[in-house]
Amino acid sequence: MNATVILGMLCVHLMCFCVMFLLISVRLKGGKMGTDVFAAGHLLLGLAYFLQLLGGAPEWGVASVVNHTLTFCAPVVYVLGAIRFFDRHVPVWGPLLTVAGLYTGAQVLVQMALGTEARHALLACACAVLFLGMVVTLLYSARTFARDLRVEMMLFAVLIGGICVLNAAKFVMILTGGLQALDMSSPFQMAFYLYMSFLGTVLPPAVVWLVLSRLVDQLRILAVNDPLTGLLNRRGLTEGLARHFRSRMAASAHLLIVDIDHFKQINDTHGHQMGDAVLARVAEALKSTVRQGDLACRFGGEEFVVLALNTDHSGAVHLAERMREAVASSQMPGGKPHELIRCTVTIGVSMGFASAAALDEALQQADAALYHGKTSGRNRVEWAPAWG
Repeated sequence: MNATVILGMLCVHLMCFCVMFLLISVRLKGGKMGTDVFAAGHLLLGLAYFLQLLGGAPEWGVASVVNHTLTFCAPVVYVLGAIRFFDRHVPVWGPLLTVAGLYTGAQVLVQMALGTEARHALLACACAVLFLGMVVTLLYSARTFARDLRVEMMLFAVLIGGICVLNAAKFVMILTGGLQALDMSSPFQMAFYLYMSFLGTVLPPAVVWLVLSRLVDQLRILAVNDPLTGLLNRRGLTEGLARHFRSRMAASAHLLIVDIDHFKQINDTHGHQMGDAVLARVAEALKSTVRQGDLACRFGGEEFVVLALNTDHSGAVHLAERMREAVASSQMPGGKPHELIRCTVTIGVSMGFASAAALDEALQQADAALYHGKTSGRNRVEWAPAWG
């Protein structure tokens, strides 16, 4: 087996994984997580290696120029796909065509000025620099925005670092030994394409695993969060409360029921779409008011629940007053010109409790306080001991 056979097998691998990523992207529909871009990267690299198989000796020609451009553009596409995986939308085809045009022009200039050896050295050097940048970015991401994928980012950095070193070595060999370094029967080319085959076999399944991991995380979030407001749902609330009381340092908690005043009238007057917008606005007001560690939940309809953790009666009532004021002072545009929609909330506060099993009793206490607040004029905070 020589490097040509390995290169042919690598072409097959790349095209198969191209189809796989394309099929995955079709199934994912809206949230493709960069899989469609990864498919394009595999296609470009597969075509580049296919042209290399057909081209024979590394001489000046259209096929060789296209081969080099595709080879350099493929990792650029992978970078764009990785950016999209992390939910940062970036254009693909515009930057890709720009890079392809610039690199093709650079090839022509280098070929005319310095010859074929320099053009091949340019590719090896450019790829080494690009892969080095990818390694640095991966190491940075493992410490910042991808801390939850730290092990995976470190692994990718090591694997891509290997191909960076090989390209740097190829650059040096071309400068010192000429085009003989590119002979497909040489041990170096054998090692180079063996490593590329290894990457082509390992990295795509690893990316698929990351996609599946992200999908599982999204399903977990959907299971405990309300899709309209982004707050916790009942399941998320009970799970968060259970986690809190499992801590040895956990202090008592107070439950606050927050109910939007006259919400049915808002729906009847402005429509259900505007009603949903009001729910989302109230949820934003609660998010901006609760303390770090508190749990905010949409309990159903126009009712919200906040669990004020590690606080006393005074702290819970103070928090409820701040939430009431935050909602009362917020406003949003209505459906008519110059129309503003405002709303208020009534809040019932439970007595303190110290176990997850006491949640139902706390709900009853807060609900009783809420009922008294509604009958006493709304837009107020009531505490359970006076009305429980």
